Amino acid sequence: MEFRILGPLEVEDQGRRVALGGPKQRALLAFLLLTPNQPVSVDRLIDALWGSRPPSGAANALQYHVSQLRKLLGGNEVVVTREPGYLVRVEQDQLDLLRFERLVSEAESAAPPVAVQLLTQALALFTGEPLRDLADQPFAQAEVRRLEEVRLAALELRIEAELALGRSAPLVPELEALVAAHPLRERLSAALMRALYGAGRQAEALDVYRRTRETFVDELGIEPSPALRELERSILRQDLELGLGRDAPVPRRAILVLTDDDRRLDDLLQVAEPLSARPDRELILARLIDRQAELAGATATLARRRDAIQARGVSCRVVAYTTAESGADAALLATEQPVDLMLVAAPPELVAGGALDTRLATVLEQAPCDVGLLRPGAGAADGPVVTPFGGADHDWSAIELAAWLAASLGTTLRLLGAEADPARDRRDASRLLARASLLVQQVVGIVTEPWLIPPGVNGVVQAAAGARLLVVGLSDRWRAEGVGIVRAAVAADSGVPVLFVRRGLRPGGIAPAETLTRFTWTLGAQPATGG
Repeated sequence: MEFRILGPLEVEDQGRRVALGGPKQRALLAFLLLTPNQPVSVDRLIDALWGSRPPSGAANALQYHVSQLRKLLGGNEVVVTREPGYLVRVEQDQLDLLRFERLVSEAESAAPPVAVQLLTQALALFTGEPLRDLADQPFAQAEVRRLEEVRLAALELRIEAELALGRSAPLVPELEALVAAHPLRERLSAALMRALYGAGRQAEALDVYRRTRETFVDELGIEPSPALRELERSILRQDLELGLGRDAPVPRRAILVLTDDDRRLDDLLQVAEPLSARPDRELILARLIDRQAELAGATATLARRRDAIQARGVSCRVVAYTTAESGADAALLATEQPVDLMLVAAPPELVAGGALDTRLATVLEQAPCDVGLLRPGAGAADGPVVTPFGGADHDWSAIELAAWLAASLGTTLRLLGAEADPARDRRDASRLLARASLLVQQVVGIVTEPWLIPPGVNGVVQAAAGARLLVVGLSDRWRAEGVGIVRAAVAADSGVPVLFVRRGLRPGGIAPAETLTRFTWTLGAQPATGG
């Protein structure tokens, strides 16, 4: 049986197309296939199928759709019940998404000729807009953006491998079309500049830089990255190596700090600066305001902050401009810059259990990177970084941020998991914590401190006593619940700084084996090797 989601949803069994029933059954299968071989919670499935206002009988309806899918797919072997919900069990060669991931992973360590072949095969698996027949489903638009992001990343790798082989002139028409479609995607602009220069068209290459800079300043209020500026200088110097397949300068990955005022910026930088050190990342400080009268003062303040941060050896750019749609503009900035994490101050009313305001809801819905909402507090300077871990999607991003923070700060990472509950026939979380600890050691290089705690608010609060920071993954139902009652209570009762994390869409780091299209943080910082 073969499954395809990099286009319309299709299932074939021995060459015969399988009819999948109505829209909800099709949507259920597609959503499970987006995280193959990994359990998806019932809550998350309900949110994906019905959005923030599910019907009262949503759980029963979900069970019905699972039952119908099993009949269509030949029983319980494909759609499997697994706490806390269901998973789709597929082999790597059965799902186009897994084949895509494997081909891109192999290409990243291959010599340019082989990389071009592998990436061409991977990109051919996209047969149109992913999930285009499910575009009206609540989960679809975010997932389409995620898959489009990884497709473009693979396309950039293929183009850079071809440039490394000296194929400059043939790439120019393709790159001109891509830059026109994605004018704020800096890596494509850099590739077009290199292709034009390699084809002997230096003046046109410099004109691409000029237009790109104008677009960045006009649309985002920010200068291009140091890597693109250095590429312009290399062209002005007529650097011969640019035309001889030298590796392209890769824009440094970034942390975007969205600030409302100076006091909150201090709190956010306590998290952002350590994270910028390992792996090495640039800071982008952004102030999006609604009154023009505040613009000059905000710009001057950010400029002073940039100078102080750079004096501490951290690369930093700043941007301030007026907007009536700060959430959408912040998400755009995170989309068009190589941002791995956006840090935002959490409003007090949100942590008190309130709903998301329009700005935060837009940021969480549209930003492709991880998003951290920081509730300030009084952390111990020598305390551990603490994170509760249950293996849910947002927990993986939370544990990764927590691990990098602990490594940069030279402190302990304490992982919290639930004790056994014999009354409910549930074993303790020690196996899950051990699995997470091995991944943290492999990717970040630090040993974790596992703690088994009683379920509920008090167990987390007691384990976080004396912590430097508590890092908590958001619920799968953040659209309906915001932070949620339990997480809000933990933040209120612990007194330490709390960072709530929503998983991003871009590829990256600590996670189970199927990571390329799911996680954001670590792999995104690693340039492909060219052989």
